[in-house]
Amino acid sequence: MQDAQPLPFPGSPVVPQTFDDGKVIQFQCRPGISCWNACCSNIDISLTPYDILRLKHRFAISSGEFLRDYTVPYEMEQDSIAGVKLRPVADGTACRFMTPAGCSVYADRPTACRYYPVALLSLRRQDEYTDRSSYALVEEPHCLGHQEPRPISVADYRKEQGLEDYDDAARGWRQLILKKKSSGPSIGKPSKRSLELFFMVCYDLDRFSQFVASDGFSDIYDLPAEELKNILCDDLELMQFGFRFLRQVLFGEETIPLRREAAEQRRLRHMERQQRLATEAAARRAMEQDEMYEDPAE
Repeated sequence: MQDAQPLPFPGSPVVPQTFDDGKVIQFQCRPGISCWNACCSNIDISLTPYDILRLKHRFAISSGEFLRDYTVPYEMEQDSIAGVKLRPVADGTACRFMTPAGCSVYADRPTACRYYPVALLSLRRQDEYTDRSSYALVEEPHCLGHQEPRPISVADYRKEQGLEDYDDAARGWRQLILKKKSSGPSIGKPSKRSLELFFMVCYDLDRFSQFVASDGFSDIYDLPAEELKNILCDDLELMQFGFRFLRQVLFGEETIPLRREAAEQRRLRHMERQQRLATEAAARRAMEQDEMYEDPAE
């Protein structure tokens, strides 16, 4: 069984056929084509963590500022982990980076823009431990690039669009999403805390950096000083470490050493707090029952 939604998607411009990167397509987008900027006039662009990293660096702002000013969050599934989409212009649907000359952030444009008109489908079968990539073609009526006389393989198109680095950087994030979907009910409904943690680690990298640099983190995780320094000095290293951290916290894949004594103390404190809350709740229920059965004549 595949974890990707079966094709064709209802109402989707995705052609109902998947293929590998050896597939030759006919496509070219170029200045002067009569549909120039049409695809940027009505956007629905999901961002990867690496997309956010590149764009926040371009604008020299924090991840929190970028999220606040340029994005909107959405649920990938009901009551599940969140994704982030690029926010269009105010009261419109066009991309904020679109200019008459084309994309104003072209060198740092998001993954989805680089792939168009190819759709990346990350799949994992139930009996497999790694994901595999498959592709589909997006054909929309407004796009005349499919009529351009240029054959090119998907592999060469990915190289041309600089997608190899983008896909490598975001692979850990896609694997987390696939793992969450493939786990289904077996790991239960995610807590509010775990959802907030996923969002911070994946999208708000500067806040995650502060968390990793905190004494609370060092009290629990036993990272060598040199490794910690490298993580905190390089956003890409920090992002990849974040994916490891989430696999450990959400799925129990322990690759980050714990300080056993501190972790045990933290676990005991959590158990004590849960017990205290349960005792307080039981006392409240007992008091409510006593009040319910009090003799009104007394």
